Amino acid sequence: MATPRVFIIRHGETEWSLDGRHTGSTDIPLTANGEKRVKATGKALVGADRLIVPKKLAHVYVSPRKRAQRTFELLNLGFQGPLPWERHGKCESKAVPCDAKVEVTEDIREWDYGDYEGITSPQIREKRTEQGLDPNWDIWRDGCPGGESPADINERCDRLIKDIRERFHAPALNRAKGDPDADCVDVLIVAHGHILRAFAQRWTGLSLHEGPSFLLEAGGVGTLSYEHHNINEPAILLGSAFHVDFEDDEELGKF
Repeated sequence: MATPRVFIIRHGETEWSLDGRHTGSTDIPLTANGEKRVKATGKALVGADRLIVPKKLAHVYVSPRKRAQRTFELLNLGFQGPLPWERHGKCESKAVPCDAKVEVTEDIREWDYGDYEGITSPQIREKRTEQGLDPNWDIWRDGCPGGESPADINERCDRLIKDIRERFHAPALNRAKGDPDADCVDVLIVAHGHILRAFAQRWTGLSLHEGPSFLLEAGGVGTLSYEHHNINEPAILLGSAFHVDFEDDEELGKF
């Protein structure tokens, strides 16, 4: 029986991510290059013999921001029913069928940067100096004036983690061997840089300011799971091997 995983995917490149500008509530589209790179990610990592196997997805969470939703649209996943938003563009590649439900949730929207929305880290340090505040700003410790604190982010991440474990992972780990749904255990999240890094931190039970500094590039993919097939041992999966379902491999007879 497979150990459940959570795949976290940051939205593709935008004009503001290129400039290092903090993009929370501002709803801006992907760049043309950002769309191309997400399509390449989908082709490389989504498929029956790839890292993200569509038939193994139990559920998908997507941010309410259109840059995350467009990223999801380009990932090469084919869903039977309508998406919970009006599509933001066309998808030309042949999608791999997937039966998972797609849910939009505010719990995985980007950090509300408040007064720091739309400006870079150097500009934030300059602004804090002018205001007589400590210029050594650390979002994981200090949060954002006029926006969200680390405690606010903890609350959102913890609520979503609880939802994933109670609705999908705990039942999956308790299924009997041979259950037809035994392999439908994975969850996909498509969202943003800071909130996904915070989510990974909270997944392991660490506070935002005490763990390592995770990086997640625009369009990047990360994986979270459990050690020893145990829901009480959450872990970050640093590297994944590709798995091939030989029962479905039409080329097997050639070897």
